[in-house]
Amino acid sequence: MSEELHNLDLSLFDSESPTRQTSTHKPRILLLYGSTRDRSFSRLLVEESARLLEHFGAETRIFDPSGLPLPDDAPVEHPKVQALRDLVQWSEGQVWCSPERHGAMSAVFKAQIDWIPLTLGAVRPTQGKTLAVMQVCGGSQSFNVVNQLRVLGRWMRMFTIPNQSSVPKAYLEFDDANRMKPSPYYDRLVDVMEELVKFTLLLRDHKDFLVDRYSERKESAEQLSSRVNQRSI
Repeated sequence: MSEELHNLDLSLFDSESPTRQTSTHKPRILLLYGSTRDRSFSRLLVEESARLLEHFGAETRIFDPSGLPLPDDAPVEHPKVQALRDLVQWSEGQVWCSPERHGAMSAVFKAQIDWIPLTLGAVRPTQGKTLAVMQVCGGSQSFNVVNQLRVLGRWMRMFTIPNQSSVPKAYLEFDDANRMKPSPYYDRLVDVMEELVKFTLLLRDHKDFLVDRYSERKESAEQLSSRVNQRSI
């Protein structure tokens, strides 16, 4: 092995190395949806998800995208942008749900993700957090959006759970009280939310350990060495 790998700390892989912290607060889950329609089916699915998450013992927050400006069309100090970023940092897990439009996620949903940076100073708002992805369809069932959301989740350095939900003809799946009707699609939603809570409980105390990277430790060491050398000149 190359002698240059001085930042590869093998003690990280010791069975006793990860911090054995055990959080006692409820899992904190943020839910995002992708439509501002009065009767948005992505919002209704998210609201149903929040009820299930709370039943499983989680604390939930739902972000309302109405009034969120287009990315780069307003300063980051905009109240809706700050509200979104605060919720992202608060969360330990997230649920993303978008309608499918022209075979892709909606602009409303993508705008929310584009306002979330990979880094905020020394903080990485999404790295190491869990994620469940869902979509609603106006017609037959499709998986275009959930596949795209998985790509986004990976790019945002999140742990996307294996299960997912895609609801076809969503307008048929909710009653007049805006509750989801009993069906195999509802059962799948229960599966997804249950799995998200399980993964969040398993991973939230160990995300710093799991996302610790050799390349970043090496870069940090080189930057520190450079600053020390500059001060000594």
